Amino acid sequence: MKKPKPIQGFRKFIKTRRPAISEVVREPTAGGVIFRRNPDNKDIEILLIQDAKDRWTIPKGHIEEGESSKETAEREIREETGLQEMKVMNWLGKINFRYRRASSLVLMTTEIFLVKALGKTDELKPEEWMNGIQWFTATESLDKIEYEDIGKIILLAMKKIRQSNL
Repeated sequence: MKKPKPIQGFRKFIKTRRPAISEVVREPTAGGVIFRRNPDNKDIEILLIQDAKDRWTIPKGHIEEGESSKETAEREIREETGLQEMKVMNWLGKINFRYRRASSLVLMTTEIFLVKALGKTDELKPEEWMNGIQWFTATESLDKIEYEDIGKIILLAMKKIRQSNL
């Protein structure tokens, strides 16, 4: 009797199982919806960053020990965008994300503030891990943003900017 031939490429159909989740990690973060008035036409523009996976989002980062969420938002904006002058204004809300990191479930809560860019708003210096940084009109920013919850926060920010005539 002949020995059956192995099926070519069979291994690629075997799904490897990820390890079970062994811990839940909470990561508090903070960031901001940064805006400016376009110097030419006075339209409102929103500053977005493009992450390493090419997704457009807002600058944000981890809250360090002894730091308030407002202080974190300002520090992270400086680090991620190079923008030095700003006014951190209204708290806009918080967003919850969850994702898996190896065998951990990460629960991230991001506190988001409305931030007015001041000074030399075109002198931007993105961090090396970023794929882009750019000012967009409000409508363009909503089209570019990858996360629905952040899009909702940008809409809220636009409402506050217009109501306060900032």
